[in-house]
Amino acid sequence: MNRRVIRRIIAVAILLFPLLPSGAFAADATARAAQEGPWVEPGLAEKLAGGARTRVNVVTKAREDLPAASSAGPVLQTLSRLPVVTLRADRAALERLLGQAGVVSVSEDRPVPPSLGESVPLIGADRTRAAGLTGAGSVVAVLDTGVAVNHPFLGGRVVAEACFSPSDPDYSATSLCPDGADEEEGPGSADSESGPCANIELNCDHGTHVAGIVAGDGEGLEEADGSGVAPEAELVAVQIFSRFDTDDFCGPGASPCVLSFTSAQLAGLEKVLELSGELPIVAANLSLGGGRNTTACDTDARKPVIDRLRAAGVATVVAAGNNGYTDAISAPACVSSAVAVGSTTDQDTISDFSNRGPLLDLFAPGTDIVSSVPGDTYDSLSGTSMAAPHVAGAFAVLRQAFPGAGPAELESMLKDSGRGIAYPGGPTPRIQLDDAALGASVRPGPDQFFSSRGRIADNVLVSANSTMAVQVAGTAGLPATGLRAVALNVAAKGDLFNSGSVAVHASDEPEPAGNPLFYDATRYASTLIIAGVGADGKIKVVNRSTGPVRVTLDVHGHTLAQAAAVVGGGYLPITPVRVADRTVVPALGSYELATSGMTGIPATGVDAVALTVMLKSSSTGTIRVYAAGDVFPADANADYPANVPAQLFTIVKPGTGGKINLHNLGFGTVEISVDVVGYFTSAQRASVLKAVGASPVARGLTIAAGGTKALSFTGVAGVPTSGVSALGLAVVAKGAANGVVSVVPQGGSSTARVVAYAAGKDSAGFTIAATRQDGTVVLKNEGTSPVTVSVDAYAALTGR
Repeated sequence: MNRRVIRRIIAVAILLFPLLPSGAFAADATARAAQEGPWVEPGLAEKLAGGARTRVNVVTKAREDLPAASSAGPVLQTLSRLPVVTLRADRAALERLLGQAGVVSVSEDRPVPPSLGESVPLIGADRTRAAGLTGAGSVVAVLDTGVAVNHPFLGGRVVAEACFSPSDPDYSATSLCPDGADEEEGPGSADSESGPCANIELNCDHGTHVAGIVAGDGEGLEEADGSGVAPEAELVAVQIFSRFDTDDFCGPGASPCVLSFTSAQLAGLEKVLELSGELPIVAANLSLGGGRNTTACDTDARKPVIDRLRAAGVATVVAAGNNGYTDAISAPACVSSAVAVGSTTDQDTISDFSNRGPLLDLFAPGTDIVSSVPGDTYDSLSGTSMAAPHVAGAFAVLRQAFPGAGPAELESMLKDSGRGIAYPGGPTPRIQLDDAALGASVRPGPDQFFSSRGRIADNVLVSANSTMAVQVAGTAGLPATGLRAVALNVAAKGDLFNSGSVAVHASDEPEPAGNPLFYDATRYASTLIIAGVGADGKIKVVNRSTGPVRVTLDVHGHTLAQAAAVVGGGYLPITPVRVADRTVVPALGSYELATSGMTGIPATGVDAVALTVMLKSSSTGTIRVYAAGDVFPADANADYPANVPAQLFTIVKPGTGGKINLHNLGFGTVEISVDVVGYFTSAQRASVLKAVGASPVARGLTIAAGGTKALSFTGVAGVPTSGVSALGLAVVAKGAANGVVSVVPQGGSSTARVVAYAAGKDSAGFTIAATRQDGTVVLKNEGTSPVTVSVDAYAALTGR
């Protein structure tokens, strides 16, 4: 493996050098220092015991206190605006600093590494560009390994450069500035294709890659795969890394490498602050950091300049780190006035490497991002380093759209319009730039739901222990190509005296183990199933019985693998609402539900609602649920037995006046209870529906009478690890007495019924269940005896 590849691995790997919170500048820290003495980074005194010495950053109350602090040891760097000095200190120097009233904090100047396609359309930046919002008129500062300023992707838009690259023989560190000095300013000073960075083994690609994500313009470039977020924004390139020639800092066998001292970051940020008086800088991007912080690190030495930049209209955007922490982020992302950014995939799942937790402000795409690298070429990199510049570029676009807004307001726009990514400790919004800049209008896209109703199989006979392929695409009004999934009402009845179960799956997927529907010879048992459609446009129906079964299949909706010509619906779960409670429907009569009277359902823009209907009657009959005003449908949603509760789940579009008709095709009255669990809409952004192939979630799970069980979906095939708002679940229940299994919502008193189980029999039901904040779904046994349940996931509703 060559050194360039090794450098690339290091750039995207988990951070090797933790950085504890350092420095202090906040008012409360200053007051504490006056009472208790300076804050000292934990472990620093012990490190300096026995004659050791190291670089330290010393923050003082005011610049007037710097001369006294500087006398404690050899001065390595003094900033021109901020009360910070970098010294080489031993234990004696530390003790002298502790005795000085003007010193606020002392922390180690530890070097850290960088925090290392389809992302621009994912966040809607293609749409903002089409609307003329390109970041023009704004500048983004990239503090990194330098930038290949002549790269065609950047189009000569680097308007200022500087280099702060400390040399230190004690660290085997040397400068990367083209002229060899520790500091250099002016044209060419941050050019990563000049000076030491031109050495390919150092891998100074990182800064150019980040700059391309912010502001790359691929218009007219055959080699470029699209453009950056703000393709007409200008750039300030600041080199803040040094070359290290020791494995002590680079890692075993990894030297030489590039790392950044905190003191270099301070100098670079101070330079951006200076330039902000001359240039319309809207954001400064720092794709680096280290340490594990679960609380805000406002004692960090970088907070003073981050605060001053924010006051000057510049947001400091920082990568959250690549350690995979689920409850912590790195420094300086943990500074409360910085914008901390984590990484997601193109599928809106959290990147495995990304840090996250309560301190995280935003997510952005950061996995397999293609952007510019030196040599006029392009490469794919992954990391929170790649996520942060998506946000920095978004600030430039928003500044163009809202020229009077400051950093706090622009950040709020990104948070308020983002798509919530759910995880323990979250959710955190993933930026949706087009919504922030242009509003939340919905665009056509894959996996949107389209209501449709038609029969694709009518009372067909499936032989014992056999599988039958059924053509779906091009039938019953469904598209002939591009069909991804269908919502099917499946009805089955034993042909003779036999009983058994039926499964449905995509033709090109393995047969699932679960049983979503049980039947016998007395009636048509039915359930709704969300099934994937094979590449050949077919599904398969499996009869698990020693006798034949009659099967009827009616489609109630579908999704497509690509965007349609029109906008489809996304799903929004609601706290379950009982809109009918033991309401009696007369024989051969109807009952109408109005969506306008359903709490949580908007008055307009509702394409379809998701309903659970419980049925009970002293006689047998059939219930049909359909849009008011539509032709009487052929399909029976459910046959109900005498004196035994039955349940059905359906997705139905509202009809005339926003009403839904429930028709009782029976010679006796039927008692109905109806729960609304969510709705599909094309009027606002919502979750798209993806079939996941009947993935097992739980088997033989016992729930006590009146008890609950939480279902976790970690590791369930096809279910994303984050961003899931709801799941399509088939639940099989069996108990000694009649009962009901329901879903317990995150809030609200009303549960959502899933399956009514009959004593001693396997009973199946389906629902779309909203996930709780911790990503689980909680089932409750509302029966009087224990029940055993098995659960399979048929669909995941993701993103927003």
